[in-house]
Amino acid sequence: MNTEPVLTITGYSGTFPAPDGGRLSVLEDISFSIAPNAITAVVGETGSGKTLTALSMIGLTPPAFRRTGGSILFAGQDLTQLDERAFRRIRGSRIAMAFQDSRSALNPVFTIGTQLGDVYRLHRQAGKKQARTMAAEMLERVRVPEPRQRLSQYPHELSGGTVQRIQLAMALACRPSLLILDEPTTGLDVTIQADILELIVELTREENMSVCMITHDLGAVAATCDQVVVMRDGAVRETGSCEQVMTRPADSYTRELLAASRAELSAS
Repeated sequence: MNTEPVLTITGYSGTFPAPDGGRLSVLEDISFSIAPNAITAVVGETGSGKTLTALSMIGLTPPAFRRTGGSILFAGQDLTQLDERAFRRIRGSRIAMAFQDSRSALNPVFTIGTQLGDVYRLHRQAGKKQARTMAAEMLERVRVPEPRQRLSQYPHELSGGTVQRIQLAMALACRPSLLILDEPTTGLDVTIQADILELIVELTREENMSVCMITHDLGAVAATCDQVVVMRDGAVRETGSCEQVMTRPADSYTRELLAASRAELSAS
């Protein structure tokens, strides 16, 4: 059984322009690994750097961001050294990402069938008819009801939960080794959240895939994740197994996060 990390970040640091004309450090010495066939959560409050770290894995950092050090190793390659052309060969096919706002990630003027079918035509060299069949099969795989009917619909005609499943289908179309999920349950009601999390766990196991879940929802982490990375102010504060971090946190900030999460649950 392979135990080598799917992706390893070592000493990764970077800056944004500061108002005074200098540079502001936003990521400082980020180091952690993503295990094979497991779900790794990266948690922290807004502005902690977790999404920027995830975007670095797929070469989609904002133009103003400047890496100042460190490496991101994936399949023997340092992703920080790749140009855009090289990244396009990896992005989507070997590392895929489902973004936080699923609805805005889809093009409102094209049907679901066109958008999902384009993924198969581009990355799998499928013909138009074959791509449509593969698209319907993938929608069924992520539990979209009446998948063939959905192929003819537009994003605005669908519920938030269905749109989230469709974005998952697009990310999984090329069977990536690593799937990055940015706040996959944001904006969904509690029942739909549970269904999406259950689906993510099932897909991870059945597709022999690794998942990096960016989230602030510690309830989702406890229910689904194997490993946890805690970030604050652009730095990693703690890493460990989900059981260890959730029950025996070593860092004071992690303890604060857990206390706040329990208080929020009690209030609701």
